[in-house]
Amino acid sequence: MSSPSSYYIPHEAKWPIVGSIALFAFFAGFASLLNGGSWIVMAIGAALLVYMMVRWFGQVIAESENGQYSAQVDVSFRMSMMWFIFSEVMFFGAFFGALFYARTFSGPWLSGMGEGGAAATNAVLWSGFDYVWPNNGPEKLGGAYDAMHWFPLPVLNTLILLTSGVTCTIAHHAIKHGDRAKMVRWLLATCALGFFFVIMQAVEYYEAYAHLNLKMSTGIYGSTFFMLTGFHGFHVCMGAIILLIVMLRGTRKHFSATNHFAFEAAAWYWHFVDVVWLGLFIFVYIL
Repeated sequence: MSSPSSYYIPHEAKWPIVGSIALFAFFAGFASLLNGGSWIVMAIGAALLVYMMVRWFGQVIAESENGQYSAQVDVSFRMSMMWFIFSEVMFFGAFFGALFYARTFSGPWLSGMGEGGAAATNAVLWSGFDYVWPNNGPEKLGGAYDAMHWFPLPVLNTLILLTSGVTCTIAHHAIKHGDRAKMVRWLLATCALGFFFVIMQAVEYYEAYAHLNLKMSTGIYGSTFFMLTGFHGFHVCMGAIILLIVMLRGTRKHFSATNHFAFEAAAWYWHFVDVVWLGLFIFVYIL
């Protein structure tokens, strides 16, 4: 236990090594599955990872509720969450960078519109290639396809996520004023909107595969489209699960007006997911 003036030193924990073993098993099993192996090792790794998270997070929650953390620990939690979100910014920045590079540099260069050897490259290797975006490349990988339009599903998902950001903010203000019941109600609405977004994205993917012939294999457009929207959908799903856990903690009388950082961390993450989607909607669907 730490006092307000002491420096908190974490006790010995077994969960980091358990998590490392789980991640190793999961990715080793996934690599094996991609090469024709069994899914069993990957499933064991995933199950062990979930077990580790439930036990470790439960332990941290119990320590927090028992008053074992000081103000110094709260600062360290906040800094850790800030760095985590920064890493997520870099993660999505890499995929947006790939999209911008393909659209602005490599595509025009292959069609002869760039400087240097672009004209020769087009004449010798890709004669007749006329670059426009969206494009599946000079080889027309994946065959004929239709690009995903911004209306109606993407714009509906945009409204869903923006509304969820509002409901999350209302819940945040509720707990800041000590109204735990109101926080729980608005968090429930936020979670419902988040999972509804995931469902609508699954409908969008069905539309892409079944009617547009738009797939991961549809050249640079298909790969960037599914990588960006797919990873974002995964983050929405994880964020909704985190908010659901926070909501359930609220029903167990956790959090107060002065002690609710777990909720704040989840809200930061959720607003980050909202901002990423706005970038996706503009640069992937509209422009």
